[in-house]
Amino acid sequence: MSHEHIHFVTGRLAQQSLRKIVAQLADNVGFDFSIDVLPITVAALMTPPWIAKHIQVPQQATLVLLPGYCEGDLAPLLAASKIPIKFGPRDLRRLHSHFSREEISDDYGTYDVEIIAEINHGPRLPLATLRDTAKALASDGADVIDLGCEPGETWPEVGQTVRALCDDGHRVSIDSFNGHEIEQAVRAGAELVLSVNSSNRDAAGDWGVEVVAIPDEPTNLASLDETVNHLDRSGISLRIDPILEPISFGFAESLERYLRVRREYPDAEMMMGVGNLTELTDADSAGINTLLLGFCQELGIRSVLTTQVINWARTSVRECDLARRLMHYAVAQKVLPKHVEPGLLMLRDADIVEPSHDALDQLAAEIRDHNYRIFSADDQVHLVSSDLHLHERDPFVLFESLLESISSTNERKPIEASHAFYLGYEMCKAITANTLGKNYQQDEPLDWGLATRHENRHHLKKRPGNKKP
Repeated sequence: MSHEHIHFVTGRLAQQSLRKIVAQLADNVGFDFSIDVLPITVAALMTPPWIAKHIQVPQQATLVLLPGYCEGDLAPLLAASKIPIKFGPRDLRRLHSHFSREEISDDYGTYDVEIIAEINHGPRLPLATLRDTAKALASDGADVIDLGCEPGETWPEVGQTVRALCDDGHRVSIDSFNGHEIEQAVRAGAELVLSVNSSNRDAAGDWGVEVVAIPDEPTNLASLDETVNHLDRSGISLRIDPILEPISFGFAESLERYLRVRREYPDAEMMMGVGNLTELTDADSAGINTLLLGFCQELGIRSVLTTQVINWARTSVRECDLARRLMHYAVAQKVLPKHVEPGLLMLRDADIVEPSHDALDQLAAEIRDHNYRIFSADDQVHLVSSDLHLHERDPFVLFESLLESISSTNERKPIEASHAFYLGYEMCKAITANTLGKNYQQDEPLDWGLATRHENRHHLKKRPGNKKP
C-alpha cells in the first residue's frame, strides 16, 4: 500500500479512535491519509448514495476506504469519487489485520494436495444418505469420495453405489480388502483402491486402477518395500502410505517412516491418513489438520485421507481444504503460515481489540440517544447509553443494574420483552467472547473461523438518519 493516499470515511463517534489507529497504521504500512467525518453519529448507518452527497475526496487521494457496515450500490459513489473504493472492516479496530491481509499475494488459494474424504460404514447407509453425504463432502472441498466397507463382510450393492456417485459427478475410491467388493467397485467407476499389501497385491493387476500401497504392519517397512516393488514391476500406478499411527501407539516413529519413505522413493506419490490423529485425540481437529497438512506440503505428500465421524472433527474436510491452501502458500512463498488464513482460527481470535474504560465513558458522555450499546472489555460486559455506562462480569447483575437505572429516572423507557430478549442474547455473546478470548461486536456473529454462521442485524437501522447529531 506504499505511496498511496487513502481517504477514510467515518462518522462523528468513531473519528477520534480512527485518527489514532490510522496515524499508527500509516507509519507502519507506509501511506498518506485523510479522514472525512460525515454529518452522522454512527458510521454503520451510512449508505453509498447518502455518502455520495456528503463526501469530499481530496485531489491527492488514490483510494477511498468505507466503513465495513456500509451497504448498497456503489455506482453513485464511484461517480462522485472517480477513484477506487473499498470496504474496510466493520470494526475499525480491525484495520491492522485488514491491511495485513492486503499484503497477501493474489495467487493465495492454490493447492496441490488432494483430499480423499471417507464415508465410514458405507454398507450400513441408504443410497440416498450416501449420495447426500458425498455431495456435502464435495462441497466442503473433498476431491475424492472414499467408500469405507465392513471388514469380514461383502457389500452386495457396492457397484450400484459407486455407479450412483460417479453419475453424480464424484470421483470415487473404495476402501476394502475384499476382492469381490473391489472388482465390483472398479467395474462401476472407482478409480482408486485403499489399500494393497502382501495379502492382495497379486490381484491388483486385474483391477486396472491406481492403488495405495501400505505395509503389512505399520512398523514393517520391508513389507512395504516388497509391495511397492511388486506393483511397480507389474506396471500398476500407486501411491505409498506408511500409515500414520495414533499418539501413544507410535505416532512419532510413524512420522519418521514417512520421512524415510520419501528419502527412498523421492518421486513417488504418497498419501497420509490424517484421521488416525484427528479422530483419536481429545483436541479440536483444526490445529491437528493444519499441522499435518504442513508436514505433507513440506514432504511432497500429495493426498490425505480424512473422515469426520467424531463430533470434534465434524468439519475436518473444510479444515483440510483451508490448511492445504495455507500451507501451499507458506511453503511456496517461504513465509510463516501466520496472519494469512483466519478461517482456521476457530476457538480463539488472533488478537483481542477492545475499547478502554475511558473511551466507553467518553462515548456515554457524547451520545444523545438512549439506545443501548454493548461491549466486551476487561473481562466484563459493558452497556453504554446516553449518560450511562454500566459494566459487570455477570450479565445477570448487569441487567439488574440496568433495570434499577431505568426505574430511577423518567428519561428512559421501560424495556419491552423483545428488547430484553435482544439485550440478553447480545450479552450472552459478549460473555462467551470474554470466556474464550474472542472479539465481540454488537449485532455481529462471534468469529468461529470457517464455522461462523451469519446473523441478521436486529438492532442497527440500515438507512442513515441525520436528524440527531
